[in-house]
Amino acid sequence: MRVGVFLLAAKFPGQSDGEVLTATVEAAVAAEHAGFDDVWFAEHHFMSYGICPSAATLAAYVLGRTQRIAVGTAVSVLSTAHPVALAEQTALLDQVSAGRFRLGVGRGGPWVDLEVFGAGRARYESGFAESLDLLLAGLSRSRLSASGPTFTFREVPMVPRPRTHPRPPVVVACTSTGTAALAAERGLPMLLGLHLDDEGRRRMVDAYTATAANTRAEHAAAVMAHVADTRAEAQGLMRAELPRWLRPGLAGYVPVDDRPYTPRDPDAYTELLCRIHPIGTAEDCLDIMATTVERTGIRHLILMVEGTGSPNRTRENITRLGVEVLPHLRARFGDR
Repeated sequence: MRVGVFLLAAKFPGQSDGEVLTATVEAAVAAEHAGFDDVWFAEHHFMSYGICPSAATLAAYVLGRTQRIAVGTAVSVLSTAHPVALAEQTALLDQVSAGRFRLGVGRGGPWVDLEVFGAGRARYESGFAESLDLLLAGLSRSRLSASGPTFTFREVPMVPRPRTHPRPPVVVACTSTGTAALAAERGLPMLLGLHLDDEGRRRMVDAYTATAANTRAEHAAAVMAHVADTRAEAQGLMRAELPRWLRPGLAGYVPVDDRPYTPRDPDAYTELLCRIHPIGTAEDCLDIMATTVERTGIRHLILMVEGTGSPNRTRENITRLGVEVLPHLRARFGDR
């Protein structure tokens, strides 16, 4: 069993950017002290849903603030990044962290980011596989060239070479069965998002397995987790606080073109999260996480712990999950 912490750098109303980013770093350090296996940073642009525009940069800083915990991106968006530059950054962080860096990548969405960074809709709509293959080649080869529809360049040496062989770990965010099949063809594990319940996660694992040669891939699932003395207290806090963040945050998703887009209803989404995720007493959290492992076969959970909007309560939540839940979960399923 492997359990991590998932940090979005979520900005609640009334908070400054500095307060949010400082709290995010402190939460990552607290996760190491609480015994978590890894910590993951999300990347978002131009919105308060998450104010970390470079997950790899924040991961690099936290690698320097920690000693043991693995640190990863969940995810770096390939549709707006150059895959060779991301391969170079990954190799660099793999070297200087003695192999503690983890790279998560995703397609992203049809958002205004594509316009701002000059990537264009094609990078999102049809270019993900090409970008992913070029990234993987850059991590596994000493020399690299390209002659694809998006990237064409002469052969260059890839330096530095990563410390981890054959390459550093890469995980792919999957929100569709098509992306699951793409990851499966390359033998890369999936990262599944907060919106899925156990049935949805199981469907994605089955879609992956139907394509994969390697069916032992170590998939990860993001879950929202909050522990309190009673279930009513934990869920009441989420119902009071989450919509304050979700309402302006989800509205920050702006399409790159004139396609219609209606943000999720914040209150309805909060109810969904409270229903499908480990939000309650320590016993509730343990039972719900254990059920997810048993139903889906996924033995790597990363816990979104920022739901209250309070840095102090976030760190307290991390500590309580580390003390009251993790030891029992590992005792049930084994420690990695």
